Formats: sequence, C-alpha cells, structure tokens
Amino acid sequence: MTAITHHIPEPLLAAYAAGTLPKPFALVIAAHVSMCDTCRAALSAHEHMGGAVLEEMTAAPVEAEVKEALMAMLDLAEPIDETPLAKRSGVYPGPVMEALKGRPPRWKKLGMGVKQCILDAGDAGSVRLLYIPPGQAVPDHTHGGLELTLVLQGSFSDETGSFGVGDLEVANEDLEHTPVADDGPACICLAATDAPLKFNAFVPRLLQPIFRI
Repeated sequence: MTAITHHIPEPLLAAYAAGTLPKPFALVIAAHVSMCDTCRAALSAHEHMGGAVLEEMTAAPVEAEVKEALMAMLDLAEPIDETPLAKRSGVYPGPVMEALKGRPPRWKKLGMGVKQCILDAGDAGSVRLLYIPPGQAVPDHTHGGLELTLVLQGSFSDETGSFGVGDLEVANEDLEHTPVADDGPACICLAATDAPLKFNAFVPRLLQPIFRI
C-alpha cells in the first residue's frame, strides 16, 4: 500500500476520541484509524490526554437516592456483547466489515458502472460504499454539509489533489469538485455525509432522491 498522505484533521480526531461524532462519520474515522499508523498514534495520545483529565477531576458527592436509582438502571441494562469486532476482509477494514455484519457488500447500480452499498442512513447522516470504475467521474457537486471520503481500493483525483488507499478527503460547503477514478483498479470508497450533495447537472438532481445521495 502506498504511503497515506491525507490524514484526519485534528478537530475531527478530537471529536472521535471524545465520542461525539455522529455514527456515519465515526465509521469513516474508525476505518481510517485502522489503516493509518500516524492517526492511530494521534488518537492514542488524545485518549491518554482525556484519561489524565478525568483523573485530575475532583469527585462530586452523589445523593443516596440518585446512587440507588443508577445502580437499579445498571441491574436492568443489557449485558455487553463480548463478540470480537469483525476482522478485515479483502479491501474492507474491520470497522467496515462490522457494519456489513461480516457479509460482502450488496451493490446497487447507479449508472455508468458506478455502484453503491448504503451501510447506514438516518437523521445524523448517511455512510455508504461507492464503487467507481477507472476513468469514471462522480458528477460535479458541492455540499450541503460535511463529506468524508476514505479510499479503500484504487484512487481518485479532483480539484484538490489525488487520493490513494487510506487517504481521507474532507469536503465542506466551500468545495465544488468532480472526483474522477484514476486508471488501474476500480476505486472503492467509504463516504459519509450529514446532508445531501448538491449536484449541478439536472439528471443527477433528478435521480438523487432515488439513490439517496
């Protein structure tokens, strides 16, 4: 695998370490961290820093009634699932295989050889796998919010540069781009958004509700 050159921005990494990222974005960050030694070390530093802060905090007294209610809730809680996290399979990192429940992606055609597999979608956003044949472009678009795209196989290029396996592109409302899969193996990406994309051409806008992009 070529060297990873596009990493997780510090604010996103801190939010992930704090557990405050929405599920779609958290999946992309977890997948990147599983592939990137640099970001895995940075995440560990964030987690150790958070642990040190907790150790220095002064404990606050808890009323007996509150403590009893909390213990009762713990007694009723579901047991923690001890099943090991899914392992990497082919180009798909462990976090992605976990989202796939250990099964291969179920691809749905979008046209021009492009396919997608939606892993999760809800009020917090959506996360999907995208399969883009070499030389094929994703239609020109801007963004209604944040978009994270992690390359799992192949590579793509756009107005901001080139992205290979393990690279993470972070796009916001300020970026208008036309990602194109490079020559070689088909580009497979993991992409998360918290708002629909804004396509400039009429046909992609027309099909957007059907494809849930």
